[in-house]
Amino acid sequence: MRRTLRARIGVSLLVGATLGLGATPAGAEAVPAASATPAPAAYALDATLERQLGADSAGSYLDAKTGGLVVTVTSDRAAEQARAAGATVRRVTRSAADLEAAMDALEAGAKITGTSWGIDPRTNQVAVEADESVSVREMARIRAVASRLDGAVRIARVPGVFHREVAGGGAIYGGGSRCSAAFNVTKNSARYFVTAGHCTNISANWSASSGGAVIGVREGTSFPTNDYGIVRYTDGSAPAGNVDLYNGSFQDIASAADAVVGQALKKSGSTTKVTSGTVTAVNVTVNYGDGPVYNMVRTTACSAGGDSGGAHFAGSVALGIHSGSSGCTGTSGSAIHQPVKEALAAYGVTVY
Repeated sequence: MRRTLRARIGVSLLVGATLGLGATPAGAEAVPAASATPAPAAYALDATLERQLGADSAGSYLDAKTGGLVVTVTSDRAAEQARAAGATVRRVTRSAADLEAAMDALEAGAKITGTSWGIDPRTNQVAVEADESVSVREMARIRAVASRLDGAVRIARVPGVFHREVAGGGAIYGGGSRCSAAFNVTKNSARYFVTAGHCTNISANWSASSGGAVIGVREGTSFPTNDYGIVRYTDGSAPAGNVDLYNGSFQDIASAADAVVGQALKKSGSTTKVTSGTVTAVNVTVNYGDGPVYNMVRTTACSAGGDSGGAHFAGSVALGIHSGSSGCTGTSGSAIHQPVKEALAAYGVTVY
């Protein structure tokens, strides 16, 4: 089942040229392309207001110019609470329930391999992406669902095909495939790494080189629906809690947070190395060929086959585990990550 909107409500920015599908209503607000760097307090404020406002908010995002948190609201009470907490307030017409209903309609009528959708608080819409594998007939089906939703849905094509991408920050090997550890984590003095669930589905044993000695054993995996897994180090090592920047240096990781729409981030993967982008969507459904995943985050970071399991992060803050994308055109990608806080909570581990 798809998680509720309030589990992590957010935005979906479309990567690629918008089609003339007649699904973008006149006067729809343009989504800023620039990204902002959030202050540490922005993550906490986002999480606090999400809990406090509940269904009276239709999502939040970072202002591209100021970096401040903007909270969309549908009631005077919510506006007062958000202002009192220090956020900028924007009144919108569609409620969280309206956007949730639009997503439910897409889930019921347009669950097509090669599509994804998420909520865009900057335009107060659900934004749909369709990759090159989606046929003309299937596009007509998506448009038919959208046409019944009174402008709540925006549709765009993206180049390439949505697919799981095997690999990530530091290369790991198992079952004849290459993946990567996203973040090293710990619990009760034991050391683990988290990676993509579609990677840990492949093999129980993982090595640091192709055909090399086993360094860790799978202790959990979840894919589809989610896309995370965990491997316990069994070689006696105590690796540092950092991310490879592929320039001879490493980024220390000190905490984990949920990504905030509009923020800048980096992705470290063993194929495309370190790439930068902007968080453009949360609460995203991605319909892979082997099953859907829910509650994901979309970014504009470039990625390629071999990057799955890699790290999405902002400074010392861990944000996500790389899942897949529809590829990359120039510097514009559509990388999808699994929110890392969900994986940490599932396994009772912490970054260090």
